[in-house]
Amino acid sequence: MAYQLAILADIHGNLAALEAALEDIKRHKPDRLLVGGDLVLNGPRPSETVQLVRQLEVEGALVVQGNTDIAVADFDYAAAFPWMEEVPQGHRAAAEWANEQLSDEELDYLRRLPAERRLWQADEMVLLCHASPGSQTNGLPADLDPAVTVERVTRTDARVVACGHTHVADVRELGRKLIVNPGSCGYAFDGEPSACWALLTLAQGEDEEPTAQLFRPTYDAQAVAEEVSGRGLTGDVYRAATIRTGRLVR
Repeated sequence: MAYQLAILADIHGNLAALEAALEDIKRHKPDRLLVGGDLVLNGPRPSETVQLVRQLEVEGALVVQGNTDIAVADFDYAAAFPWMEEVPQGHRAAAEWANEQLSDEELDYLRRLPAERRLWQADEMVLLCHASPGSQTNGLPADLDPAVTVERVTRTDARVVACGHTHVADVRELGRKLIVNPGSCGYAFDGEPSACWALLTLAQGEDEEPTAQLFRPTYDAQAVAEEVSGRGLTGDVYRAATIRTGRLVR
């Protein structure tokens, strides 16, 4: 019998997108939900997003911490953005604003989230991480050098690597590994402003391999973009344009 996992990541404080994704997920009735981090930065509803994710966890979801969750919870920008020589003021302003919107309990929740979770179904292991096995910041973009991709995915014995971070939806086989990146639920970069998520199917039969499908339910991205631009933070005009278009604008 098939065992199905819904996977979403990179919500980025976009409550409307999260709710749209969850509504779509309910129609498919998966056995469990995986949430791949980056819960709050940039979007207009960080507290409500954390509250909903925590409820999902109570109901059985597995949740991991993303790099921007570190930025919001503790302002550790070197850990959150190690590829940047200097973190832009806009990043800092968004992290500080999100931090102010969260209660002490919600901030502590972000701090306590693990970097990785593992799940077994029959003889298949699924690794949930934010960027790649062993890293919250080194992602698995489709155009990454193949040798580097292999080096990163072989840091785990998991058959399936469920990850995010790139904000670009991607499902691909790499040898015996299946990489499932659902794209960004609330802050997409791949050209479509939708609430992306993925459905992973395991254990269909003894000789069948894991498979994954990508889904893109719509939501009112324009309304969320207007809410973001109304804050007036440094960089909000670019964040609003990114949410509205589904492409990174900076």
